[in-house]
Amino acid sequence: MLARLLRPKHVASAHCDLPCGVYDPAQARIEAESVKAIMEKYAGNEDPVFRSRALTIKEERSELVKHHLWVLWTDYFKPPHLEQYPQLHQLFWEATKLAGAAGGKGTVDVAKADDLLGKIDEISKIFWATKAA
Repeated sequence: MLARLLRPKHVASAHCDLPCGVYDPAQARIEAESVKAIMEKYAGNEDPVFRSRALTIKEERSELVKHHLWVLWTDYFKPPHLEQYPQLHQLFWEATKLAGAAGGKGTVDVAKADDLLGKIDEISKIFWATKAA
């Protein structure tokens, strides 16, 4: 009897946790742009204190890139998106690797930051195509 009284009268469902308007690959891109800018500033400054601070901030920003990518991957993209864009697994894997130790966190090579930005651009194109559908 108590269970019947406490049961909701209406059941709602959605394909994502919140309205999809909260997701945007621009968040990952902004952080990746910061990573690239820090790498460039690092290369142009020989002060060891500045460089140490730059590395710390670069690694924090790189971690945020990974976070924003993972949120898109785990919360926004769903099985129908993967069916339509089978390259998504590989694309996210490569992008998060480029934000991690193999890229943004592990190097000051601006070319790696450019590669990361390229992957984010590919993800963004797919994201906006799914939003238009």
